[in-house]
Amino acid sequence: MYRAMAWYMLAQGVEVADPVAVAARAEEPTLVSTTDPDRPTIAVDGVDVSEPIRGEAVTEAVSPVAAVPEVRARLVALQRAAVEQAQSRGRGIVVEGRDIGSVVLPDATAKIYLTADAAARAARRALEDAGRAGESSPGAEHIEATKASLAARDAIDSGRATSPLVRADGAIEVDGTYLTLDEVIAAIVGIVEGACAES
Repeated sequence: MYRAMAWYMLAQGVEVADPVAVAARAEEPTLVSTTDPDRPTIAVDGVDVSEPIRGEAVTEAVSPVAAVPEVRARLVALQRAAVEQAQSRGRGIVVEGRDIGSVVLPDATAKIYLTADAAARAARRALEDAGRAGESSPGAEHIEATKASLAARDAIDSGRATSPLVRADGAIEVDGTYLTLDEVIAAIVGIVEGACAES
């Protein structure tokens, strides 16, 4: 959702480094995020932006946009509404984000703090980017640039005044540095099943 909001601001020519300008436009776009795990999508004013929001321009813009309190207030409300809608159908929901356990859903049944060391995160994100670009693997320069970009975003998100990136109270840490995707999934499912059994 924050990437979609950043995409909207860029598309509208809003100066994303100007929090007053971003705040003034935060209520404008209609954001619709699907919760289908097999085909998650997000649309802005009816336009599917699932792919464009992964581009470099949005990646650079998302942290300054996400730091704007008016943006955070609007998107937290939308996220909570999506959870309430899922629960009203008698279903649980998995929600991922940098402030879900600490701000959006502090009373969640299970909270996971998924982490990995900087080199592993950079290599995985660069590989993901290469795949979207139709390349088989990223070069060393791309991995280093990705590492620097991730570090910059972490610094901004950890230092923002509103909803900073922190490990939520009660969150269980899963370090995926040396785990495969299947192993990470198995660890998280085990934590969730245990939490559900206790609740």
